[in-house]
Amino acid sequence: MATMESLIGLVNKIQRACTVLGDHGGEGLSLWEALPSVAVVGGQSSGKSSVLESIVGRDFLPRGSGIVTRRPLVLQLHKIDGGSEYAEFLHAPKRKFSDFAAVRKEIADETDRITGKTKQISNIPIHLSIYSPHVVNLTLIDLPGLTKVAVEGQSESIVQDIENMVRSYVEKPNCIILAISPANQDIATSDAIKLARDVDPSGERTFGVLTKLDLMDQGTNALDVLEGRAYRLQHPWVGIVNRSQADINKNVDINNARRKEREYFEHSPEYSHLAHKMGSEYLAKLLSQHLEVVIRQKIPSIIALINKTIDEINAELDRIGRPIAADGGAQLYTILDMCRAFDRVFKEHLDGGRPGGDRIYGVFDHQLPAAMKKLPLDRHLSTSNVRKVVAEADGYQPHLIAPEQGIRRLIDGSLGYFKGPAEATVDAVHLILKELVRKSIAATVELKRFPSLQNDIATAANGALERFRDESRKTVIRLVEMESSYLTVEFFRKLQLEPEKNSGNNANQAASNSDRYTDIHLRRIGSNVSAYVGMVCDTLKNSIPKAVVHCQVREAKRSLLNHFYVQIGKREKEQLSAMLDEDPALMSRRESLAKRLQLYKSARDDIDAVAWK
Repeated sequence: MATMESLIGLVNKIQRACTVLGDHGGEGLSLWEALPSVAVVGGQSSGKSSVLESIVGRDFLPRGSGIVTRRPLVLQLHKIDGGSEYAEFLHAPKRKFSDFAAVRKEIADETDRITGKTKQISNIPIHLSIYSPHVVNLTLIDLPGLTKVAVEGQSESIVQDIENMVRSYVEKPNCIILAISPANQDIATSDAIKLARDVDPSGERTFGVLTKLDLMDQGTNALDVLEGRAYRLQHPWVGIVNRSQADINKNVDINNARRKEREYFEHSPEYSHLAHKMGSEYLAKLLSQHLEVVIRQKIPSIIALINKTIDEINAELDRIGRPIAADGGAQLYTILDMCRAFDRVFKEHLDGGRPGGDRIYGVFDHQLPAAMKKLPLDRHLSTSNVRKVVAEADGYQPHLIAPEQGIRRLIDGSLGYFKGPAEATVDAVHLILKELVRKSIAATVELKRFPSLQNDIATAANGALERFRDESRKTVIRLVEMESSYLTVEFFRKLQLEPEKNSGNNANQAASNSDRYTDIHLRRIGSNVSAYVGMVCDTLKNSIPKAVVHCQVREAKRSLLNHFYVQIGKREKEQLSAMLDEDPALMSRRESLAKRLQLYKSARDDIDAVAWK
């Protein structure tokens, strides 16, 4: 089994690491809170400072009248093997204090830095570590002294504010309460005992400390309290003899004070039979031994908390993304991998795995036919316009048999109208594809952490879609122009055969030639042209969607980011790093999570190694 010093020392080490990383909790129980510590609770002038200094063996705490401790002091004692004593503050990590008078001044200055030179309090703790061969491994939290009235310079809420602050520490299930009460006051009125009873009614976490035994009225003693008759606790009461004010004024060191304390109990007629379990040295050992017991009891729950937190941190790191390697090859691989992830999502939209591709079919099935139906062909092929076009095509020499030039002009004019719906179809599909690019970027989880790369991919994809749109527009216009360039001869030959079948003789045919400018003749021309344009319209309804899919949709699926891949393959490492630039808040969060993950893994390994060896 591990020694008591190594186990408690490990807890101190982990708590300090938690403090450095700011792992004090949040939602649920933090590792810092799960590890046992000792909170020192007492009324003002109850002797709290003297008890702490006696345990440490150094005179290092500010003194004065009224409220002196105005911020919690988290004091971590680290037992070292030989060497000189020194202290370190979390807010000044690069300074080592070997002069404990300087430690006292630093505590006062750091208190004033937050609270100002007033009598107000703050719940922001000061973290102090003391390394010494003369201490036991402990974490002690010195809290502001409980008070009953506000003095001049303090807010009316100071009494409740202090109690709330103290409660926030002692209510935690892993907090050991060191309740300090002066022996020269009635124990029934002790603020520390009253508060401890509220938060720990069973007394399992409470140690009672009776100070100022040497200042009791002559003829009285505190045996009823120390022996548990006046107020019973599960743990034994410990009596303490503080340094007198005269000793403090004379700078009597703690070691001499400890010697005087031992002599007092050994030679006291009332307390000599309890001398072996009285005094500050015994109190420090008692707390340390109890801490070891508590830690061992808590190891399974601490390990469970650590494992649960490691899983939560890993899950969040997976959600926000793991750190990216610094070398250019890894960065290029990461960019390409995220591009492929985007491309998969984009194809799912087109192929039906995600919504959006159906809108393209809607353009072909509804928008294109509706646009063609609205074309002004009736006006273009009206009798008056047919007469006008045929007459203009004939010029000074009217047509002899059939107005072929006029018919060609009418067909050419009619087919020209189809360019509008064809281009509108191209543009409609282009807008849908752009919208799918935007949705795909938003739906690609891997890209969420890289806004710069999102913009680069969007720019590259939209640039490619512009090129596909231009090619598609040329193709559909070419389809329309092809229909105008070469007319289907068989269609008109069939029309020429129909009058011959219906007419009885050539005289009727001659009569029809003489009526070439009559309304009947012109309507027949318009009807024939309309029939041909209708046939072409049916053809374009099929060929335009095919051209659009071939030039835009298919190319978007096949080569949307091909040009982008070529570009990034030529970029330098600095340019790749810029593409992977992240939100600073996200980067800070990931760095914090990575440090916490390392802390928890290290804590788990250390506890496993130390607790059971």
